[in-house]
Amino acid sequence: MFDLSLPKLLVLAVIALVVFGPRELPAVAAKAGRALNDLRRIADGAKAEWRDGLGPEFADFDLNDLHPGRLARKHLFSEPPPDDQPRPGADVQPAPQVPGADAPGYDAEAT
Repeated sequence: MFDLSLPKLLVLAVIALVVFGPRELPAVAAKAGRALNDLRRIADGAKAEWRDGLGPEFADFDLNDLHPGRLARKHLFSEPPPDDQPRPGADVQPAPQVPGADAPGYDAEAT
C-alpha cells in the first residue's frame, strides 16, 4: 500500500528518534500503535454494520471491488467472451439512411 522498504523505515526511525528523543519515543510509539488499533477496530465495526445493513442479498459483496483501480482492472482488462458467445452490443444495427438526404458536409477549415 505505501511501499515501505527497509531503507525508508530506517529513515523514518531516525527522524522519529531525532524529533521525539530516546526517552519519549517508546511512549509515542505505544500511543501511535493504540491509535492505529482503535482506528482499525472502528473501520472493522463500520464494515460489519454496513454489511448487516445491506442484508443477505449482498453477502458475497466485497468492498475491495469498489476500489477504482481494481474496478477498472476488472472491467477493462478482463478476458473477452469466447467466440461462440455474442459480444455485448453486437446485435445493434446501424441507423437506416434517409432516402434523398445528403451526407453532412465537411468543412476542412472548421477543424
